[in-house]
Amino acid sequence: MELPVIQYTGEDTGRKVQLAEAVFGIEPNDHTIYLDVKHILANRRQGTHKAKERAEIAGSTRKIKKQKGTGTARAGSIKSPLFKGGGRVFGPRPKDYGFKLNKKVKRLARKSALSYKARGSHITVLEHFSFDAPKTKYYLQMLHSLGFADQKTLIILSSPDKNIVLAGRNLQQTKVATADQINTYDLLNANRLLISESALASITQNLSA
Repeated sequence: MELPVIQYTGEDTGRKVQLAEAVFGIEPNDHTIYLDVKHILANRRQGTHKAKERAEIAGSTRKIKKQKGTGTARAGSIKSPLFKGGGRVFGPRPKDYGFKLNKKVKRLARKSALSYKARGSHITVLEHFSFDAPKTKYYLQMLHSLGFADQKTLIILSSPDKNIVLAGRNLQQTKVATADQINTYDLLNANRLLISESALASITQNLSA
């Protein structure tokens, strides 16, 4: 598949690039996409939820009433879960939700996501660009020039560009990443992938290994 190379101002450069079939033209594997997205979202969970149980409640250990003769159930501690202010039964504890996923599965999931985007014509290749200053208005002008101002976009660069990152970080519907940082969730979450020429070569090299 061939795609035209476009300047960030929206003008056509007259050049075209060939998307590698081994990365952008495979038969997508939906199960690996599911596993990788699940893996990414699980690793993002903090897992810091905690409720105090009976042994952790501050309170007296005195027996609060006599064992027999009250006409009610036995009660041995004010920290019992049956009383207001008592400990919780089987409350949540800190937990790590992350799990291991093989590198080959992750690689296949990313190639599957890129193939879906290529099939849907949701990939735009940009000529190398940069901003003179880290201003959000430059970033917005670029999106308006390309016609993607109202779409969720992911810009993929070959290396970090401070001005571009700072210019776009205040915008909710856009994200900037480098070729070695992309993941399946971000690829599928974006409506439009804006990939620089050099980043395209890096992605092809990394995922073809």
